[in-house]
Formats: sequence, structure tokens, C-alpha cells
Amino acid sequence: MPAAQRGRDAAADRLLVARGWGAPRLLRASRFVEGELGPRVGSMLSDAARRVEPPKTDGQRRNVAMTTLVGVMAVSLAGALLTRRGNARSSQDEVESERIEVRTP
Repeated sequence: MPAAQRGRDAAADRLLVARGWGAPRLLRASRFVEGELGPRVGSMLSDAARRVEPPKTDGQRRNVAMTTLVGVMAVSLAGALLTRRGNARSSQDEVESERIEVRTP
């Protein structure tokens, strides 16, 4: 057991030395990322977003297209209603004319 105890103590000492060596380097790296690398990466991402964003569309062209579409739909609806009304009248006239023809003979 004394050998195991000595090995454990030696490992603990080496671990403390490694932590003492690594801590300042990690602190320096974190300061670099926060102070220099982070803003650079952020600005690169912002630039990339501006380049990827599609150009703004002209609102007037869309308004003209929508107005034209609504106008065509209104004319089509009016035509369909008039056609339906005309078909109903002509079929009613045919029925009345058949009734008149049936009664006369």
C-alpha cells in the first residue's frame, strides 16, 4: 500500500502543476476570443448576412399586380354571374314556350 499511496501523491502533485501551467493559457485564450476573435467573427457573419439577403422588392410593382389580379377576378365573377343568369332565363323561356305549345294543340 505505501507504493500506491506514493503514486497517488505524485499524481496529485503533477495534476496541480498541470493545472497551474494550463490556467493562465486558458485565461489568455479566453481574452483573445472575447476581445479580438469574437468581434471579427461577428462582423464576418454580419457581412455574410448582408450579402445573402435578397434585394428589396419594389412595392409599387406588387401593388399593380395585385390590383390587376383583383380586377380580372371581379370581371370574371361578373361574367360568370351574367352567364348563369342568362342560362336560367333562357331555360325558363324554353319551359314556358313548351307549356304554351302543349296547350295549343
